[in-house]
Amino acid sequence: MQKSLSLSYRFPSLLSLPQTLPPSPPHSKPDTLEATPPHAIPRYNSGTLALASMVTAVCALSLAAIFIRLSEQELGPFATVFNRFWIAFIVAAGGQSLLRLIQFLRRSLHQFFLFNPTLSSPSNTLDRPNSPPQTLYTRSDIILLILSGSLFWACIILWAISLLTTGVANSTILHNLTPIFTALGAWLLFNEQFDRRFLMGLALTVIGAIGLGLGDLELSSAGLQGDIAALLSAILSAANLMTIERLRHRYSTPTIITWSCAVGAILSLPLVLLWEDCLWPQSWSGWFAVIGLALVCQILGQGLQTFSLKSLSPSMVGVILLLDPVLAALVAWAIFAERLSLFNWLAFAMILMGIYLAKSSRQGTAAPPLAPPVPITPTTADLGTL
Repeated sequence: MQKSLSLSYRFPSLLSLPQTLPPSPPHSKPDTLEATPPHAIPRYNSGTLALASMVTAVCALSLAAIFIRLSEQELGPFATVFNRFWIAFIVAAGGQSLLRLIQFLRRSLHQFFLFNPTLSSPSNTLDRPNSPPQTLYTRSDIILLILSGSLFWACIILWAISLLTTGVANSTILHNLTPIFTALGAWLLFNEQFDRRFLMGLALTVIGAIGLGLGDLELSSAGLQGDIAALLSAILSAANLMTIERLRHRYSTPTIITWSCAVGAILSLPLVLLWEDCLWPQSWSGWFAVIGLALVCQILGQGLQTFSLKSLSPSMVGVILLLDPVLAALVAWAIFAERLSLFNWLAFAMILMGIYLAKSSRQGTAAPPLAPPVPITPTTADLGTL
């Protein structure tokens, strides 16, 4: 007894410890992942994986001009687009079905060997925490998926029409205005604000992309219809980027690509049957061209672009897409021995500097999905005022 009294006299806090730990404050972070809401789970690093995906996507998309040039030696523009979409749809749908089969077999094997029935429950998935949840299709989601596929199809068709009715430089310059319409749409529709650094980067990339085609620019009324088609393709491309960015919070990249290819193939088939004579390629080089368009440009290029829209904003993706004319010019210089002037190299430098400024701004990453509302418990003072 005397010993305990001496301890309490010297160390009074030892005997006054509470029996239970005090509750954690409301703003403290939870200790387990299960208590973390889905919107609070960190996503991919937008500065590494998403940026590398976009650069790879632009490299794949820059090869589209070569494949289209080879394909249109046998097919018309509508048949080229149709074959691109139906081949890509088969690959995307087949790959998605194969992934689901592998996941089902993996869950079955875990259940058989580990005797763990929870592994086969519908709530257990093998997806990463960063991947979007695979939910049931709602009416609004179906409308957005069809809208995204229709916008991308119309963008490709209008650009093909512009290439037939106006100069290549005019069509390229007007089509490269996509990031301007993307930023304008984000500001008007979603009230997105842009800092000075991003706007400077956007201006540099657009001016550099326009400068690449100034040497071959033709100002005449004969190609006015093609110029309008190229301008509309830039507007539809911007709308497609904003639509996909909304879909990426709910659906995976293969799902969006599969729907886009299905819609594009359905819309292209009537145009081919009405206005063109040949539906399928007639030689191995023709099949090589349309298969290259489907696998390299549609599956790899558009797939990585869709993937990056989970972490990068549509405005940032539109800016990075302006690397396409740079890579296309370099490919033409390396393969077709086309001459590049000093002005072209200055335009390349402006585009790269603009992308760097835009990427280092606050608008570099996409906004996270909206968090669920936090319930507010009324206090005693609030109840007294009711």
